[in-house]
Amino acid sequence: MTGSSPTVRQRELGKRLRELRNDRGMTVEDAADKLLCSATKISRLETGVRRPSLRDVRDLCALYEVDESTAADFMSLARGAREPGWWTQYEDINLDPYIGLEHEATAITCYSTYYIPALLQTEDYAQTIIKAIAPKMDPAIHQQRVEVRMRRQQRLDDAHRPRYRVLLDESSLRRRVGGPALIAAQLSKILQTARSGKAVVQVVTFEAGAHAAADGNFVLLEFADSNLSPVIFIEGLTGNQYLERAADIARYREAVEYLRDAALSPRDSLSLITELKKAYENE
Repeated sequence: MTGSSPTVRQRELGKRLRELRNDRGMTVEDAADKLLCSATKISRLETGVRRPSLRDVRDLCALYEVDESTAADFMSLARGAREPGWWTQYEDINLDPYIGLEHEATAITCYSTYYIPALLQTEDYAQTIIKAIAPKMDPAIHQQRVEVRMRRQQRLDDAHRPRYRVLLDESSLRRRVGGPALIAAQLSKILQTARSGKAVVQVVTFEAGAHAAADGNFVLLEFADSNLSPVIFIEGLTGNQYLERAADIARYREAVEYLRDAALSPRDSLSLITELKKAYENE
């Protein structure tokens, strides 16, 4: 786990704490009763939603009667989970812990209906779409969110960048975000990213009709570490969802397969995007 993000350490710690509790035959309520805290607190620690204090981890290790070496490993994970990621310097980006997961993922699969995904956006497109979604946003927060979005894209330039697959509904390419010059530049960036091998892009055209994910956007994040389960991320206006249940992951994997089959091939997808780009440029 050396070099992994604090978010990933936090998730690993939670998973291992849950395994310890289950091995001892204790319920969440049992652990909470012993530590004189709420069951919600224990649950949030185990799911990686709550950042653990060193005291919490120390008390849980004592409760579960782990040996000194194991306790030291847990405390090391807890310290790592409390280290600030680069994104924590921003006041309000509404994407913690997502950015930490994105930073550590070895494979990212994104399906988008309404707009171009963040890792492919130009700065002008990002500024426009963020403003459109939250028109009353404080200008300083707006600028922070644009900066963070651009910084996140550096992940695709890493030597060990993730395998990035993007499934785009045709409507996201035709929706006029800004003027024709802005959207033409945006389509150009998608083409450049795909042609450089940093992303595999497929378009689900209108001709595909109804399909397996017609009701929303999602991101599937997968990790090299077998201790970390895949995560489905669904971004919302007032809150975000993180799904980790095996049944949920299986359902979304199935949707990805259906979408890949329904979409144009990567080559034909780039041809369509090129045609749309030229049309915008000629307006």
